[in-house]
Amino acid sequence: TANFEFPLFTKDGKRKEILLNATTRRGPSGEVTGVIGVGQDITRIREITNEQQRNAEDLARLIDTANAPIFGVDMGGMVTEWNRKAADMLGYTKEETIGKAFVQNFIQPVDRPSVDEVLQRAMAGVETANYTLPLMSKLGKRYTVLLNATTRRDFKGKITGVVGVGQDITEVNAVMAE
Repeated sequence: TANFEFPLFTKDGKRKEILLNATTRRGPSGEVTGVIGVGQDITRIREITNEQQRNAEDLARLIDTANAPIFGVDMGGMVTEWNRKAADMLGYTKEETIGKAFVQNFIQPVDRPSVDEVLQRAMAGVETANYTLPLMSKLGKRYTVLLNATTRRDFKGKITGVVGVGQDITEVNAVMAE
């Protein structure tokens, strides 16, 4: 028994995706006498799957190219997302951040308790808007980001972590301080 996917074209030239399950047909003494095939039209399933894939790719591209630092953490506080703006601003590549503890690795010790509290609240479903997040770059430059910490959920609604979307207000704060 095996499953095969293949295209089939209708009389009017429309392409249909078929999932075929084929098994041998045997005679009374066990000899192979033919094949029994059962096909299922999976065209619509493939269309939906492809559309979902395109949507996921579009969203990933939107996050990665956004003109705002965006990061994600899982329920353990480990970085799961780090977009280009965050990388450019802080000097850490995505590869350097993924799987690392966000608070312990990218937040100064004095700020860790308050940042951890914001993340823990979001992990409990209580989102925070306009939180002033102090960040330190790889080269030691201090940045101030106005952050929205949003609860991240899976398709069943279970909380899986936090997405942080920020706006760099470092220069605005410097101008206002003058």
